[in-house]
Amino acid sequence: MHPILASGRRLLLYLLAWVPIVALLAYVSWAAGGVSWSDTAAAVGPGCLIFSFVCLSPWYICRTRPMDLSNVPALMATFGAAAATGGLLMAGLARLAAYALKHPAPQLPLLFGMGALLYLFSVGLHYAALAVEASRDAERRAAEARTLARDSELAAIKMQINPHFLFNSLHSIGALATLDGTRAREMCVRLADFLRGSLGLGARENIPLREELALARSYLDVERVRFGERLRVDEAIEPDCEECSVPALLLQPLVENAVKHGIAGLVEGGSIRLAARRRGAFVSITIENAFDPEMPAPRKSGLGLVHVRRRLQVRYGDEALCDAGVWGEVYRVALRLPCESPVASSKRA
Repeated sequence: MHPILASGRRLLLYLLAWVPIVALLAYVSWAAGGVSWSDTAAAVGPGCLIFSFVCLSPWYICRTRPMDLSNVPALMATFGAAAATGGLLMAGLARLAAYALKHPAPQLPLLFGMGALLYLFSVGLHYAALAVEASRDAERRAAEARTLARDSELAAIKMQINPHFLFNSLHSIGALATLDGTRAREMCVRLADFLRGSLGLGARENIPLREELALARSYLDVERVRFGERLRVDEAIEPDCEECSVPALLLQPLVENAVKHGIAGLVEGGSIRLAARRRGAFVSITIENAFDPEMPAPRKSGLGLVHVRRRLQVRYGDEALCDAGVWGEVYRVALRLPCESPVASSKRA
């Protein structure tokens, strides 16, 4: 339904806005001569009332057929025909009203032209209104994306410093300290680097993909000391996509799930594969991990796949994709999102 028709107050204001238009049309027709002012007003008034609702019809076309360079000729033909039809309707309504009142008919060619112009003016107003609506929607999505990013950060910090994770890491450090002091010190350094890197993202909504990958590697370095040879990491990162801007902490929960729900459940361990490639204006990121198909499905977490999908949808809309599922013997999460420069990404945010 048209927004104006959905509210009685809006409809009343809209009809009141037509009062000066009716007066102008009546004046122009009267000034053209041949018909008195009262006869002209009586003929034009009822027709304009009906025509005012006709001028709401472009909203449905404008909404389904946005204005762009590829469809301008088709839109010109469509609205040109509609404007001509509207002009004929305006003139026909005035003629019918004059006939019903037994008054002389006003200047019909003039009313035809004015009706066509009014219809085209309505088309322009509808496109302008839809542009404003799209701008407000983009602002709302950006605000929601910022809120989700903040919530994601807080949830990430909570998970990153949860007692289980720290306990396992400190337990591994304690065990190594008596056997291999060098490795124990290395794990302390890696754990500190990971926590420092994740906490340092608090003031940044978007980061280059290389920094997000570095954070994922930092997390995997800590886990690799704990799991030893059971955790293997393979990478296939194309250099030309490392500067693409991505939402901060986008990959870390996916990598964490790959370890927690994949490698941790395999006695012999397995591999996690990180891949990223550039395809035109988009960057594709893939995370694959081995898993035990006989293990029960894990419970969803607040910072899991559902949350990542929501962040992508809010930020990029239909431009981003997130597919997940079993592919052969691995579990794969595939992301596709626009490859934006840091400047463009900051404007979108």
